[in-house]
Amino acid sequence: MTEAFWGLAGADWALMGGGFAAILGGIGSAIGITIASGVVSGIVTEDGEKFGKLLPIAAMPGTQGIYGFISAVLVLIFFGIFNGDVALEGAAGFKVFLACQPVAWLCLITAIYQGRTGAAAAGIVARRSEDSGKALILPALVETYAVLSLIVTILMMLGLSAAYM
Repeated sequence: MTEAFWGLAGADWALMGGGFAAILGGIGSAIGITIASGVVSGIVTEDGEKFGKLLPIAAMPGTQGIYGFISAVLVLIFFGIFNGDVALEGAAGFKVFLACQPVAWLCLITAIYQGRTGAAAAGIVARRSEDSGKALILPALVETYAVLSLIVTILMMLGLSAAYM
């Protein structure tokens, strides 16, 4: 039996961290896609030929849910949860929980704002279809911070994995 930290075993903390990453990233993606899709749907209603140019803008906030999912799977792989060989003390598991927080919270927030930015960018495509590439850059700027949060979370988990496994 491993030592608990604040009443939870290390595996509990690690699973909670991975769960937060997956859940918050997924919630943000769902909200962001909904925001962008509302505007895209209105534009496509008027001009169905713009669907192909608008689809990437509507789908882009979905990547944050993927980043949260990746982080959760890495927790399962790095810390032996898949094979049932969890040797994390409570304090170590809490550190894994903390390592998941950058991707969890930044993916929640950036997905929502990426949806809002995508909705604004869809307006560019509505008026000037030939500028769809330029419009895609705007929500991609928000994506940068989601990617950075994923990198930070992965680096922290790699460090913890090396130290505790």
